[in-house]
Amino acid sequence: MAEAFLITKDHNGFPRVISILSSLLERVANWNDDLTATGLHHYSPASAISAFFGLEKPEISIACYLERIFRFAHCSTSCFVVAYIYLDRFLLLHPSISVDSFNVHRFLITAVLTAVKFIDDRCYNNAYFAKVGGISLAEMNHLEIDFLFGLRFDLNVTPIVFGSYCSILEREMKMANPHTPSSVHCFVTEDETSSSCKQKQLIV
Repeated sequence: MAEAFLITKDHNGFPRVISILSSLLERVANWNDDLTATGLHHYSPASAISAFFGLEKPEISIACYLERIFRFAHCSTSCFVVAYIYLDRFLLLHPSISVDSFNVHRFLITAVLTAVKFIDDRCYNNAYFAKVGGISLAEMNHLEIDFLFGLRFDLNVTPIVFGSYCSILEREMKMANPHTPSSVHCFVTEDETSSSCKQKQLIV
């Protein structure tokens, strides 16, 4: 099932996982942006000093950013699922940090870089990924280190966990509602089956 999901392409010729992830993260980021704008959500000190927090929203959309990464990184489609798993783990370990328009791009380029290094046979260096992501090499290096320590170097992904997240992403595409935040924060422990997972909203 996971294999079929990964090879399916959208109308633009990109893997379907790209459009699903971009749509999902776009809604979550917009939701958190609105909460901040209305004063219902405030950045904690831990969030404000996060290496991933930006002072301005990038002009490029999340969808175009993910497509750019896919086009130039030449990584496997599986890396995007694993990157999503890493992002999920990171946020579970740091509940004071929420995904929004100011940090989502940095999270994505760092999570994909980490996934590529861990699961693909070939990988471009950090300087190349920095250019793809539109950031400096120094910032790319800093983000990678911060992300790895934030994950506590928990990079292993079992087949059960991987398949579960593929199922979550497929279900997200079918059940997406642009007016409500998605229950996309789903941590699947190593001893759980693909049919059981604990879901939690990605907004804090």
